[in-house]
Amino acid sequence: MSNSEWNDPEANVLPETVEKLAAQDEIPKTSNRKRVVVVGLGMVGISFIEKLMKLDVRRREYDIIVIGEEPHLAYNRVGLTSFFQHRQVENLYLNPASWYASMPEGSLNYHLNTLVTSIDTEKKSVETSQGQTVPYDLLVLATGSDAVVPRHTPGHDAKGVFVYRTIEDLQKLIEFSATKEGTTGAVVGGGLLGLEAAKAMMDLEKFKQVKLIERNRWVLSRQLDGDAGNMVVEQVRTLGLDVLLSKRVGRINTDADNCVSGVVFEDGEKMECSCICFAIGIKARDELARKSGIQCADRGGGIVIKPDLSTSAPDVYAIGECASWESQTFGLIAPGIEMADVLAFNLTQAKAHAPRTFKSPDLSTKLKLLGVEVASFGDFFADRDGPRDLPAASRGRKKEGTTGAEDRMKGLTQGPPPSPVKALTYKDPFQQIYKKYLFTMDGKYLLGGMMIGDTKDYVKLVPMVKNKKALDVPPSEFIIGASKGDDDGDDLEDDTQICSCHNVLKGDVVRAVKDGTCKSIGDVKSCTKAGTGCGGCMPLVQTIFNKTMASMGNEVKNHLCPHFEYSRADLFNIIYVKKLQSFQEIMKECGKDPNSLGCEACKPTIGSIIASLFNKHIIDGERRGLQDTNDRFLGNIQRNGTFSVIPRVSGGEITADKLIVIGTVAKKFDLYCKITGGQRIDMFGAKKQDLPAIWRELIDGGMESGHAYAKSLRTVKSCVGTTWCRFGIGDSVGMAVRLEERYKSIRGPHKFKGGVSGCVRECAEAQNKDFGLIATEKGFNIFVGGNGGAKPRHSELLAKDVPPDDVVPILDRYLSFYIRTADKLQRTARWMENLPGGIKYLREVVLEDKLGICADLEKQMEDLVGSFFCEWTEVLNSPERLKLFSQFANTDETLDGIDKVEERGQHRSAHWPKDSATEDFRGKEWSSLSWQPLAKSDQFTDSATGSSLAVKRGDTQLAIFKVKGKYYATQQMCPHKRSFVLSDGLIGDDVTTDKLWVSCPNHKRNYELKGDDAGKCGNDETVNIATFPVEAREDGLVYLKLPPVEELDGLLGTARWKVRKEETESTNPFEKLDKKLATMKGRKGVHASHLVDGLGAPGKAEAILAGGERGANGMDW
Repeated sequence: MSNSEWNDPEANVLPETVEKLAAQDEIPKTSNRKRVVVVGLGMVGISFIEKLMKLDVRRREYDIIVIGEEPHLAYNRVGLTSFFQHRQVENLYLNPASWYASMPEGSLNYHLNTLVTSIDTEKKSVETSQGQTVPYDLLVLATGSDAVVPRHTPGHDAKGVFVYRTIEDLQKLIEFSATKEGTTGAVVGGGLLGLEAAKAMMDLEKFKQVKLIERNRWVLSRQLDGDAGNMVVEQVRTLGLDVLLSKRVGRINTDADNCVSGVVFEDGEKMECSCICFAIGIKARDELARKSGIQCADRGGGIVIKPDLSTSAPDVYAIGECASWESQTFGLIAPGIEMADVLAFNLTQAKAHAPRTFKSPDLSTKLKLLGVEVASFGDFFADRDGPRDLPAASRGRKKEGTTGAEDRMKGLTQGPPPSPVKALTYKDPFQQIYKKYLFTMDGKYLLGGMMIGDTKDYVKLVPMVKNKKALDVPPSEFIIGASKGDDDGDDLEDDTQICSCHNVLKGDVVRAVKDGTCKSIGDVKSCTKAGTGCGGCMPLVQTIFNKTMASMGNEVKNHLCPHFEYSRADLFNIIYVKKLQSFQEIMKECGKDPNSLGCEACKPTIGSIIASLFNKHIIDGERRGLQDTNDRFLGNIQRNGTFSVIPRVSGGEITADKLIVIGTVAKKFDLYCKITGGQRIDMFGAKKQDLPAIWRELIDGGMESGHAYAKSLRTVKSCVGTTWCRFGIGDSVGMAVRLEERYKSIRGPHKFKGGVSGCVRECAEAQNKDFGLIATEKGFNIFVGGNGGAKPRHSELLAKDVPPDDVVPILDRYLSFYIRTADKLQRTARWMENLPGGIKYLREVVLEDKLGICADLEKQMEDLVGSFFCEWTEVLNSPERLKLFSQFANTDETLDGIDKVEERGQHRSAHWPKDSATEDFRGKEWSSLSWQPLAKSDQFTDSATGSSLAVKRGDTQLAIFKVKGKYYATQQMCPHKRSFVLSDGLIGDDVTTDKLWVSCPNHKRNYELKGDDAGKCGNDETVNIATFPVEAREDGLVYLKLPPVEELDGLLGTARWKVRKEETESTNPFEKLDKKLATMKGRKGVHASHLVDGLGAPGKAEAILAGGERGANGMDW
């Protein structure tokens, strides 16, 4: 099972998830939660906590208390060796302290440097060394293991004897080595941990020589056979490590101060050394459980667990290295993480799903030790010990007439039978590569194997063993085809494990990249934890990431689109320097073809750049043809072709008068109202033709455009600060209003948002905004580069204790620099992540004027701010602009393409249809065609970006386009979601292939407008559209060649394709939940009053609008 599927990606973003749920009041506030006490804050303990928190965050059934013996938060024990380089414990933390603190209140508490001394399983409590009694409902023991010290060996307690297990062990070794510079250090034990310890001692660069003492004839004897182990010995010796084989320490010699002076081996040979680190194995820490009467294994130790990980004591579980499963303990991290996964799942999901059980874990390992690639997988000792489990098809049948007694007799007289496996071995002493793969006798199944030097086939072979699938190639191909350069991951299935430390699958990485969660290799590591263990999988992870990005069309070249060989930032600078203000000028100066129309990718970007530099009205002339539908009609288009209306509410501050204006407008035009996350009011369902009338009333009431449709400043959110709050130390509302008023209408590469908090309690959430301010005693701390959304990012501190007067210049520079240098559709968060030098470089540019452009940046912003105008006010003052908002160019009649549905007292549009309209519109053979005048030539503009409008004939909606003097006509409906919107789409072309298309504004389906492919969809072959001949005549009219009205309506009529509520609203996804809520005490209707004779929301509003309440004259405010 994938860690990332069940836990890691969501666990990593738990703080953001918690914040979002808290903001939406979706975290349950129940008080009858169970207390889970976790003893042990190691890698397995924190893994369990992460998984349980992730699965329980929306339930809040548990509160967790974790007690750790060490003084540190959970750290990466696999990466312990790196401590010698950075010496910073925090660099090894699996989660920062802020992660723990960000959990819901009371859900996670931890005690460090605290030893649990006893468990009372009857009273269900634990005692600590500090005298605390901690009660539990559920107890999880994750006490791990101790390094074994040979206490029978004389001198084992001498000064200079160490183990390699914890941060404290390493710190002691570092301190001691500084006093023994130039002497010999020794490591006893040639296993995984021994080689790690040897590398650590070498990295200290204090010892003149480091020697590894191994009792067997080769190292890594638990993972490798003699040939492989000896090859590792050869390689590590060349790296400077002296390896002594077949040696057992008989005695440790000491001097008069009981300091290590050397060792005497059992064969009598002596060796001088000043320091010995034992890495000869681990012992499960089960002493706490034994003392408390919990059953432990007599042989090998460990707390005995059942398949569900429970122990002999009720409500007590054990996971990780302290647990004994079927008389086995595991010294690897992967089985412990699997145990944590199983237990967390069962505690949270078993009510609705079958409980999971812990099964035989995969002990495959792939590591890099002292620079040597080592891997073992599957049943890697099947040739030596016999196979643990043969595939059913390879077990064979017992020969007739033989008995078990006969088999036993043959074993006594002829020796044991040969193991029923065959080994295929490859050994290259020149490149130090060794491979041994074990197969069934018939060569049809791979059982396991080991690899040295070249381990890239590991990720392919492990699933072959796990799945027990018959091989479709002869075994020899596993060797012959093994060396083909770096693996590109193409032939790996999505369920192939690519990171064994954290059980991450190829599909986890691919999905995280494709859904936009991860846009850098750092994102992949953070989101999936791939590569954060030993790091051996990183080359493959990097390759999979690169391949996936390439498959999505993300090229290394950062060109805007096929029409321009420039990035957005390059294009911005060219337009800025040359003062290019029209699309034609820009295409001539910068485009690959000066006569091209551009496309749906470059047009909005160029429109945004022009607006960012010159701030002209975006719907005038050719600029209108550059805009997506939102900017074209100054409103956010919704799924039914209507628009949302959001007036500006600067800083979230609004008067009762303006609320009345908004309310009356919403009632008059039957608009659905919703409070936005940015502290303003959104009104949905406005028809295109009603937008001017709606905005006339809002603007008449003192309001203005909120630019919610634009890639521009949205809002500057605020708390009440010193205006009302008793904790406030800064006027957050006043600052937020001023900042929003300054930057309103400023367009950028993407939308940007601000926030201002009046104190460190941070109620405005300023630290997840593109820019945010938090009041301090000395002014404001300014944070930048944060955002919420699909991939949240905490902002970074740009400047500290900034006086209020200095806030605006700093933000002017920051925003201008972002607008100049960001990529297309790049939020400030991603821009910051990709900015060379990051926040340090940004400080140098914005605060220290490293590039000498601060004055220019401020002037650029000042010019923009000085050119502000309300776009809707300008529309209302222009009869020509108002014409653009008609539904049809040839009639004032209107048509609706989707039903309305009443919900909680308001109307919304019906849901999207599940399936597209797959009828062959373009292949329709009409009975006859005749020319019909449907528009006027002067309704179109001769714009370099194209011109379009919609017309109505009968019940059919049609779209007409004028491009470079030629006309084209299609149906108005996009078949993908049956939306009547094509005339509002962007027009694009490819001069090299002579293609011309219109891009649907909803989901960017591109339909060909001319040639033999007219009507085809270039990026969705399941849909197509009808096209019609069209021409402009000398009488000033534009004619379409159409079939009879009845025939046209029969195929394309609005009534036929209108989305009906009966079609999409047949089921209620909340039916069960609604039944449950209906029985809750104190519930009322959404709009009803709790008062016995209360009017309720509709009645109260009616009374007010009628001029009085309950008989009073006028509005009794």
